Amino acid sequence: MTALAYALSTILLLITALHVYWAIGGVWPGRDPASCARAVVGFKDVEEMPSPAAAFAVAACLALATLWPVALEGVFATPFAQPGLAATAVLIGLVFLGRGLAGFTPWWRALAPQQPFARLDMRLYSPLCLLIGIGFIILGIEGFSP
Repeated sequence: MTALAYALSTILLLITALHVYWAIGGVWPGRDPASCARAVVGFKDVEEMPSPAAAFAVAACLALATLWPVALEGVFATPFAQPGLAATAVLIGLVFLGRGLAGFTPWWRALAPQQPFARLDMRLYSPLCLLIGIGFIILGIEGFSP
């Protein structure tokens, strides 16, 4: 499962880096803050990106999640017991699964209808969250076995 752990950590590291980039004022994949917000936030009438503090907070959570798969695989020493790491990996997986599934609901579509976010969410963001969630759950379940 080490390949899965490294793949999850790499993907999450890239997503973390994107959130840091947005926190310091980056506008990709848009051309300006408003077009970036329409692509990555997608809420009705959104015209600006979330605050740098909010983007850094998300980046911090993602950075912790980035470490979890490789910690679970024993790549580095951690003070946490294996069963606790495994259980937390399952919980992290459920969070990502929830976000991924939410992206396909009418409620979410009404909450975040802005284009191009809605299209990107259906084709990229939500499926990626589902895959990340499944990966964490697989690692978590494997982490419970001796």
